[in-house]
Amino acid sequence: MAQFFQIHPLNPQPRLIRRAVEIVKAGGVIVYPTDSSYALGCRMDEKAALDRIRRIRQLSEDHNFTLVCEDLSQIAIFAKIGNEAFRMMKQLTPGPYTFILKATREVPRRLQHPKRKSIGIRLPDNVISKALVAELAEPMFSATLILPGEEDAMTDPEDIRERLEKEVDLIIDAGAVAYAPTTIIGFMEETPEIIRQGAGAVSNLR
Repeated sequence: MAQFFQIHPLNPQPRLIRRAVEIVKAGGVIVYPTDSSYALGCRMDEKAALDRIRRIRQLSEDHNFTLVCEDLSQIAIFAKIGNEAFRMMKQLTPGPYTFILKATREVPRRLQHPKRKSIGIRLPDNVISKALVAELAEPMFSATLILPGEEDAMTDPEDIRERLEKEVDLIIDAGAVAYAPTTIIGFMEETPEIIRQGAGAVSNLR
């Protein structure tokens, strides 16, 4: 049965952030808010937790997985960032963007795209998600909380509790979080490419 923490969306209680991260470090799966939706999260090297998220979301093997990072310097450990990517990411983050980059050897192979060896990277503009990854001191694996058969992410913590309290270890209640898909930008080629136009505005890109 999941624990249920009510965390203030603007002034998160440090005690609850620490307890949430303890659950993640112990191999737990959590539901937490970002700037674009509620999401499922776990440690990136916890295979059992990752498999639980795959099962909840019914994700395929070639799904583009995402790491939520604390800052650009942390990203550079886990993804290969060229000059153009660095400039754009510095300009756009934090915000509702997902960047597709070539993964470094620090990223577990099961998180990399099986063919492209890529990884999604996020720096959400959300106080709670920032506090979580800062306390964790490493990136957190993340997947938008869209249940099988649904097109949109869940937005109401009480609804999430009703549906998932037996599937996850912690649900963070930060109030309603409207779903707005991130803008996905690929940096796998020389020229950056908009893979999906979402909430994040981007100019001068195809």
